[in-house]
Amino acid sequence: MSQSVFIVDDDPAVRDSISLWLSCHDYDTRCFADAKHFLGQVTQTLEGCIIADIRMPGMGGLELQAHLNKINCQLPLIFITGHGTVPMAVEAIKNGALDYLRKPVDEMQLLQKVKEGFITDSINNQKRQRSLQHQSRFKSLTKRELEVLELVVAGASNKVIASGLGISHRTVEVHRAKVMLKLGAKTLPQLVKSYLTMLESSY
Repeated sequence: MSQSVFIVDDDPAVRDSISLWLSCHDYDTRCFADAKHFLGQVTQTLEGCIIADIRMPGMGGLELQAHLNKINCQLPLIFITGHGTVPMAVEAIKNGALDYLRKPVDEMQLLQKVKEGFITDSINNQKRQRSLQHQSRFKSLTKRELEVLELVVAGASNKVIASGLGISHRTVEVHRAKVMLKLGAKTLPQLVKSYLTMLESSY
């Protein structure tokens, strides 16, 4: 799916102006009159960035940001506002907003922020793909292979593992070799790093 700029603002003139400006610079834009309508269209496959007014009737920008964070939507978020406050700006940035721009928005500044947003989104997508690939590798391990892996990472020798699991030393070696192959690890440090990465991504 191609990247898009999702413009969320209750002012049609602002939506049209930003959409036209970005379209002139070859960006695909999709406009939404309110935050709830946009949230109804959010999926894990969306790519690009969001430009949202921080003050809107009903659900405001900060509430929208909270919902996006709750569903782990990592689309970069650029806030625009005509009546924002310093505490609002601080909260927005603290909660992960890419930037906080005041209306009337400087078009070149906005264009630069959108470029940054697309770069950030591409990096996030690459990380997600690596994480999914990593998870897929671990899911391919059998229950016994996972048991062997956990004991190897804990520092147990093949002899101790064999005794603890009630299997032969040779069987441990076979399981260990399969684990290394499935996880793409060529050394013990690589195996440990892979295991720790898996644990981190599960939280």
